[in-house]
Amino acid sequence: MSSILKTNALESEAIYIFREVISQFDKPVLLFSGGKDSITLVRLAQKAFFPAKIPFPLLHVDTGHNFPETIEFRDKLVAELGLELIVRNVQDAIDEGKVVEESGKYSSRNSLQTTTLLDAIEEFKFDACIGGARRDEEKARAKERIFSVRDDFGQWDEKNQRPELFDILNGKIENGQNVRVFPISNWTELDVWSYIEQEQIEIPSIYFSHKRKVFLRDGMIWSHSPFVYQEEDEEIEERIVRFRTVGDMSCTAAVDSYAATIQEVVGEIRSSTISERGARIDDKRSEAAMEKRKQQGYF
Repeated sequence: MSSILKTNALESEAIYIFREVISQFDKPVLLFSGGKDSITLVRLAQKAFFPAKIPFPLLHVDTGHNFPETIEFRDKLVAELGLELIVRNVQDAIDEGKVVEESGKYSSRNSLQTTTLLDAIEEFKFDACIGGARRDEEKARAKERIFSVRDDFGQWDEKNQRPELFDILNGKIENGQNVRVFPISNWTELDVWSYIEQEQIEIPSIYFSHKRKVFLRDGMIWSHSPFVYQEEDEEIEERIVRFRTVGDMSCTAAVDSYAATIQEVVGEIRSSTISERGARIDDKRSEAAMEKRKQQGYF
């Protein structure tokens, strides 16, 4: 934390948002996936409350189909920083009959996370859930405010968004409602990577080039895994790849890359003509896939 006084406009805005959360809500939680955006949120939260510890827990909704590297990194980070981690499992919701596991070529547990997330919010009575969504990622996320109110069913109404003029954030909610908070909403993918480089933040190894068993489908590079459905004629091959975005193994595609350092990743992103979400398989289901998930209570 030696660079605590080194700030920029985006960092200052995010720190302000974190402090507004603590001042306006009783039981906030940080939604943590082990990806670069949620790791960046942890660093920003450290700065917002330094020298005190982060004053809220981390919540990971575990699909059971995550990359092993991500889970290992999650546990290491929590142990090193002495953070409280709450894990709730999608498998439990499947076992209890609350959701039905998908089957077939494009089956994924990604959308099934919604029920587990809403159950955790109800269990712990969280009134503010801090997430790493950014407006540049996807058009549905571009519509969402920094303080995004969800109703007592966890649903998002894109037509019922509050104005946030002059950075004034209104956290007043009714009983049963909760708010999703997005401190890095105004950041871009390049902003996040540049901040990771500046702050020398450690991130999971799968963000850098490595050799992996994969197969090709629909022009995308899918990971070979027991969790990912694969046709008999889809041949397994080894390629040098990395991941620009990290989610459930069944919904996250890799990209060909030899970028082995943060500096090389930043250079690669600067010259890329494909968006980060272009590697998210679940977004390909329909033009409105993300918006529909958010309306149902998704992150």
